[in-house]
Amino acid sequence: MRRFSAYCLQSLILSMILTAMFAGLPVWAHAILVESTPIANGTVQGPKVVIRLRFNSRIDGAHSRLYVNSSVGPRQIKIDSQAAPDALSGTATDLKPGEYQLRWQVLAVDGHITRGEVSFKVL
Repeated sequence: MRRFSAYCLQSLILSMILTAMFAGLPVWAHAILVESTPIANGTVQGPKVVIRLRFNSRIDGAHSRLYVNSSVGPRQIKIDSQAAPDALSGTATDLKPGEYQLRWQVLAVDGHITRGEVSFKVL
């Protein structure tokens, strides 16, 4: 019985040490959109619209895509050079008044592709 208790105590101490060592390390997860311009369901002035997206993790801008979709179909937006490792930006031009969806696809540093959409209206 005494030997079993010593084994349990050693296991508990080892578990506590490992937990303390790894608690401060970042947890890799899919890139989640935390901020956007235009905001979701927002209204902006056209015909030129600046697009900014910020995510909860670093993303690979070279392997990410932005599209503006309208009733006439999707149009790819050129991504500017990344100002921050968790952000993308670009400019959509010649947007006529109407409803649009900003569609994004990003490659996070964990290797996962995440897609999403932000609807907005142009006046």
